[in-house]
Amino acid sequence: MSTSNRILLRGARSADTDLILTPEALNFLADLHDRFAGPRHVRLWARQESRATIDNGRNLNFLPETAAIRADPTWRVAGPGPGLEDRRVEITGPIDPKLAINALNSGAKVWLADLEDATSPTWANIIGGQATLYRAIRGTLDHVDPATGRRYTVGDSTPTIVLRPRGWHLVERHLSLTDPAGMRVPAVGALVDAGLYLFHNAHALIAAGRGPYLYLPKLENHLEARLWNEVFEYTEAALGLEPGTIRATVLIETIGAAFEMEEILYELREHCAGLNAGRWDYIFSLIKTHRERGVRFVLPDRALVTMDVPFLRDYSNLLVATCHRRGASAIGGMSAFIPSRHDPVANERAFAAVRADKAREAAAGFDGTWVAHPGLVSIARAEFDAVLGSRPDQRSRLRPDVSVSASDLLNLDGLTGEVTEAGVRGNIRAAVHYLESWLRGRGAVAIDNLMEDAATAEIARAQLWQWVRYRVRTSSGETISPALIREGIAAEVGAGSALPGNRFAEAAALIEESVLGEEFPTFITLSAYRQYLVEEVPLAAIEA
Repeated sequence: MSTSNRILLRGARSADTDLILTPEALNFLADLHDRFAGPRHVRLWARQESRATIDNGRNLNFLPETAAIRADPTWRVAGPGPGLEDRRVEITGPIDPKLAINALNSGAKVWLADLEDATSPTWANIIGGQATLYRAIRGTLDHVDPATGRRYTVGDSTPTIVLRPRGWHLVERHLSLTDPAGMRVPAVGALVDAGLYLFHNAHALIAAGRGPYLYLPKLENHLEARLWNEVFEYTEAALGLEPGTIRATVLIETIGAAFEMEEILYELREHCAGLNAGRWDYIFSLIKTHRERGVRFVLPDRALVTMDVPFLRDYSNLLVATCHRRGASAIGGMSAFIPSRHDPVANERAFAAVRADKAREAAAGFDGTWVAHPGLVSIARAEFDAVLGSRPDQRSRLRPDVSVSASDLLNLDGLTGEVTEAGVRGNIRAAVHYLESWLRGRGAVAIDNLMEDAATAEIARAQLWQWVRYRVRTSSGETISPALIREGIAAEVGAGSALPGNRFAEAAALIEESVLGEEFPTFITLSAYRQYLVEEVPLAAIEA
C-alpha cells in the first residue's frame, strides 16, 4: 500500500463510520485525492488572484477567449437524467434521519440532500448524512424520536435525490491524507462528500430507475466546472458506469459564475442537467467580490434586496435564457419565508410571499423551484402547475426577449431603499443566532419566520461589515459604528445566555471579528469550523 493511500481518521468511530468508511471506499477516496487535490489547489489559488485584480479595479465581463463557445448554436447539454424530467418543486434541507424522512414524504419531485449550506459540518453530521442516504436509497431508513417515541418511516412515493456536496473551498479535517510532497493535509470536503456518495450509491440508484445526481455549489468560473467534469469522468470509469451517467446541476451563486454560465454548461455538457439561481449566496458574492470598491456596492436592508430589483432580475432572466438555449433545466431559488405554527398572521404572510415568488419564477420560464419546508410544497407546486400544466418543463421557451449586458449584471442603480436601525438589528440577530446554532450542529435554523442557512447568515454579516466600513447612516441619521454593532451583539448574547448548552459567547466573538476586523473573511464558517467543530480525538490509521 503506497503512502499516499493511507488515510487517518480524527473523527469518532461509530456504526455509521463502519458502514461508510469501508476499505474499498477509502481506497477510492485516496485515488480521487491523488488525482484531483492538486488541481483543486490550483483553482483555489486562481480565485485569490482574481479577487486581487477586482480589488484593484478590474470589472467582471463576459470572457473574450470563450466567445466562440457562446456563439456556437449547435451544442447542447445532456439534460435531465431518469427521475429528473419533472423538477417543478424541489425541497432542500439537512440529512439527519427525521428531516430526511420528512423531505422524502413531502410530495416534492426532488430532494436536495444538503451537506453544504444547510449542514453544520460536524463529523457526526457529515458521516451520519452519508449513512442516512445509504439507508434511504436502499429502503431501510426509519427513525424513532427519542423525546416523543414517535416513529418516522418513508412512504412509497419519494422524490429523486440530488446530493449537494461541499464547495471546492472547504476541507474535511476529520480525514487526512499524505500529499505527493509527503505533507499530511486535510481531505477535500467536495471529494469526500461526492466520492463516498457516488461510490456507495451510484449502482443502487441506477437499479432503482434514477441515477447519481449532484448539485455543485460555489463555482466561480468554468475552469472549476471543468475540474468537476474530470472527476465525473474518472469516477464513471472507476465504478464501471456508462459515460454521462452522473448528472450535475450547478448553482449559479457567485457573481463570477454569472458571467460564465454558458461556459459552465459547455464544460459539463455530457454530465449537465441544469443551473439553479442560488440567490442568497449570489447577493453575498456580489458584496464580497466588490467589498473594496466603495459605496457603489453598498446595499440597503436585506429585506429590500428582492428578485424584482434590476440586477437580480437580469441575472435570473439570463439564467433561464442560457439554460433553455442549451437544453438545460433552469431551477429557481429558495424563498426564505417559512410557515409558523403559532402565528396565523405570520403564516399567511409567509404563504403569500412564497406564492408571489414562485409565480414570478414560473412566469419567467423557470422549470422548477426550491422550498425549505414541507408545508410549502403544495403552494409552490400550484404556481408551477398553473403554468406547466401536464408538461414536465418549459425548456422549449427560449426567451429571445432577454438581452443582458455585463453592466446590467453589476447595475445597482435601480435598487432603492435605506438602511434602517431595524435592518441593522435584524442582521445582527440573524448572524449571531444562526452561528450559535451552527456551532451546536444545526445548519438550517428558523429565525423570525425565516429559514436562515449559511448563505443568508453570510449576507447579514457581510452587510454589517460593509455598513461599518463605509460609515453608512441609518434612515434615522445614526452612523453604523463598531460601538453600535457591539451593543447589538451584546443584546443578542444577553437574551440567549440563560439557555443551557448555548454557544452565544463563541458566536459573538466570531461575528464581531468578521464584522469589525480590517480583513473580510471569505467565509465566516472557515474559522468557526477550524476552531470549534474539529473533534480532538486520537488519530486512528485506516488502511485504504
